[in-house]
Amino acid sequence: MHRRTFQRDGLTLSYLDSDNGGHALIALHAHWMEGQTYAPLADALAPEWRVIALDQRGHGHSDHARTYTREDYLDDLLGLFEHLQLADAVLLGNSLGGANAYQFAARHPERVRALIIEDIGATVQSDISFTVNWAGTSRSKKELEERIGPRLLPYLQDSIRQAPEGWRLAFDAEDMLSSQRGLNGDHWQDWLATDCPALLIGGDESRVTSRTQLEEMATRRPNTQLVVLKGGHVVHFDNPDGFTSAVKPFLWRTMTQRS
Repeated sequence: MHRRTFQRDGLTLSYLDSDNGGHALIALHAHWMEGQTYAPLADALAPEWRVIALDQRGHGHSDHARTYTREDYLDDLLGLFEHLQLADAVLLGNSLGGANAYQFAARHPERVRALIIEDIGATVQSDISFTVNWAGTSRSKKELEERIGPRLLPYLQDSIRQAPEGWRLAFDAEDMLSSQRGLNGDHWQDWLATDCPALLIGGDESRVTSRTQLEEMATRRPNTQLVVLKGGHVVHFDNPDGFTSAVKPFLWRTMTQRS
């Protein structure tokens, strides 16, 4: 994938683009992660699908921002569409990225061909205050990894950076807390605002969603399919083969229905 950037409201936002001429799929990561997490999926979907994986504000190689409101994220996504001159795309999002995807669809339905929503509910209420323990710079990579802990470390490997003064994470912990506060809330109105094809993917070991919650989302919204796979909150990372096997036929149907 090729790394590129664009400007939006004074920020430089970075993204990865497989740039293979296929149908456009924009992938949006969870808190703490970055677009690189979807590189294996891009390989699996090539050449039919061009995967564009955004490093959302405050994450990865994108600039940190002053604010992390719902509208901030959605405006950034609109800026990506405009920068790429895309009329529409399939949106795929995990956690933070999933809410951003279905809320963007609610505001710009003409831009969204279909939705793939990975393990996030229509109501969100999470406390990630433990991330303040990761703030600052560590003397060694091992020390930083020990502060993160073994359960979450695999998901944060792409976000570890070496700086002249030591080892740190690409994101700021206080930024993540601000972002989560903006994400928490009742988003049913946005989830039910569209009826484009939607694939809702949950992890059977997720600590963020429940099967009951996801089943209600699939039942109440038309044109929505639910698949629960082995894995936790970041299903595409925990179970890449299962995730790809669920996504591919959904994308094939989306492509054939459009044509």
